[in-house]
Amino acid sequence: MSARGGLAARALRLLPPGTQLVVGGTALLGVASYIQLAAAGHRLDTGALSSVSVLWSLVMAISLGIFFPVEQELTRIVAARAVRGEGAGPVLRRGAGFTLGLAALLSAVLAVVQGPLADWLFGGDRALVWAFAGTLFGMGLTYLTRGVQAGLGRFHVYGTSLALDGGLRIVLAVGMALAGVHSATAYGLLLALAPFLSFLLTLPPTLRGSGPGPVMPWPELLPNLGMMICSQVLAQFVVNASVLSMQVLSPRQTGLVAAVLQAAVLCRVPLFVFGSMQPTLMTGLSTAVTAGDRAGFRRMLLRTVAVVSGLGLAGGVPAVLLGPWLIRVFFKAPPGLGDLDFLWFSLGTVFYMLAMVLGQALLATHQHRQQLLCWAAGTAVLIGVTCLPGAPALRVELGYALGSAATALAMLALLARKRTRRARSAAEAERSAASSEAPEQLVTDESDPRPVWSTRVRQP
Repeated sequence: MSARGGLAARALRLLPPGTQLVVGGTALLGVASYIQLAAAGHRLDTGALSSVSVLWSLVMAISLGIFFPVEQELTRIVAARAVRGEGAGPVLRRGAGFTLGLAALLSAVLAVVQGPLADWLFGGDRALVWAFAGTLFGMGLTYLTRGVQAGLGRFHVYGTSLALDGGLRIVLAVGMALAGVHSATAYGLLLALAPFLSFLLTLPPTLRGSGPGPVMPWPELLPNLGMMICSQVLAQFVVNASVLSMQVLSPRQTGLVAAVLQAAVLCRVPLFVFGSMQPTLMTGLSTAVTAGDRAGFRRMLLRTVAVVSGLGLAGGVPAVLLGPWLIRVFFKAPPGLGDLDFLWFSLGTVFYMLAMVLGQALLATHQHRQQLLCWAAGTAVLIGVTCLPGAPALRVELGYALGSAATALAMLALLARKRTRRARSAAEAERSAASSEAPEQLVTDESDPRPVWSTRVRQP
């Protein structure tokens, strides 16, 4: 027992500072996703469960895809301000204006297309479209405050926000299941209500920690944020495309659509754990870049890659061995998925986590455009594989694995190239400095035997 405890303690020390305070909240939020899906699976019929599964994937792809970049960029900006001794109040106000404006704009678009969207994805249930609109505000506001909390290093508040979000989902989902609720809309609204209540409960400590500081102009936020949102939407599309693609490829196989979601979510257990590392990782990398600590930046990045690889192995092996049985028992999934399906999903999750880590490094070093291009390349690979002939389930699983792998490899190549260029520049600077310090040399002119002092002879 002591050896096992020592191993766990060493693993925790490899994580960025503050991660341990977020792990509990992230774990509870991850468990809440499984409980919510299990409660819906035991109370809803196949058609309604398929609609909730599509809504869950859409929320993860769009709501999280749009507003998680707001959290990341606010974390980076606030962490840099903290190094300079500047308050985060102006950043919070700018972020709030952007979040509310964008959520209102997207809700207006949903109001226009609600009919066709409901028919295409939700079996004609327009109430689920409005539940989706509610997640734009609920998740948008909670990601806003979490970004400021992470940038300030207030990870106890950040962890509390995650725990409240997860705890509310569990209580409400279990309560509805015990009360015999059979409404897909009710289970869908949990995705909006829980994060909104979490935002309200953690707003006071966020405001207290956001002191006054220099006004933040819009150009400091918007240019990078636009590229980050595009990148994150593509990233979330990659990780959630399996269910959306199954709905398009096999709309009549509602049981298989729900089973694919349940398998994908089960293989994402390491991804939920990795979520606890993201805010502290971005804070640590941004702080290292601002302070010019290249060695610290590289050390933190390598340690995080090592931890993520271990997480993927620890979560992937049980998922492959027990996954088909678990989704039948806990989610009432119909038979149809086997060990190989879980293997592809697990490999996709490992590559996806590596891409997320490397993407954080690109953002911290101000390579926003490069990160976007990498996710665009991975998305193109996913779409290409999904469009190949074959069984729909296998195509979406391979698309996830190969699309994630292509993204991670592209990011790794960019970071390696930047490091090589930086090393070459440093070497050239050293040679230039050495040549500029070379002493003047005594030379003679063959036509004139008298010695003369030459100008400095440059080293090659």
